[in-house]
Amino acid sequence: MSDEAFHDFVLDVQRPLAQTAYLLTGDHGHAQDLVQTALLKAYRNWDKVSRADSPLAYMRRVLVTSHVSWRRRRWTTEQVIETLPERAGEDHQARHAEDDVMRRALAQLAPRVRAVVVLRYFEDLTEAETAKVLGCSTGTVSTYAARGLTTLRRHLAPDRQPGPEAATHPTHVYSRRTP
Repeated sequence: MSDEAFHDFVLDVQRPLAQTAYLLTGDHGHAQDLVQTALLKAYRNWDKVSRADSPLAYMRRVLVTSHVSWRRRRWTTEQVIETLPERAGEDHQARHAEDDVMRRALAQLAPRVRAVVVLRYFEDLTEAETAKVLGCSTGTVSTYAARGLTTLRRHLAPDRQPGPEAATHPTHVYSRRTP
């Protein structure tokens, strides 16, 4: 195992992994913990990671599966009830408010649905790339994306009813409500 190669790899993937982790968790501290957990797993299996067709895609999968696993165990861990205020500086209140609204809406999604939405629409992966990262079919990605977008629309614009053009939009055609 080459520590130098792993170090270079970490420098290349740390920022995109941190962004994905933040979108998955909605919290900077948890996102950093998630990235560190994923990188530790990568270090332990560096030979396998370095031989992957796309090491970044491999790491995204490790990140998503670690997050889903954390969410399953969440009831046994300490819950953060308050967040620290941002540092003083330039006021970006409107942007932060919009980001917070989006984070809260993303938090309403099931972990796998959230992973699909984050990978497809925030990380801009194709359906095939998302399916590869999550280890599922492109049909599953399409279904989860449709469900996620429908839920996000409902949370982000609850008073807005879809018009007649929405009936022909693919997210409405493929979405199914689960009881």
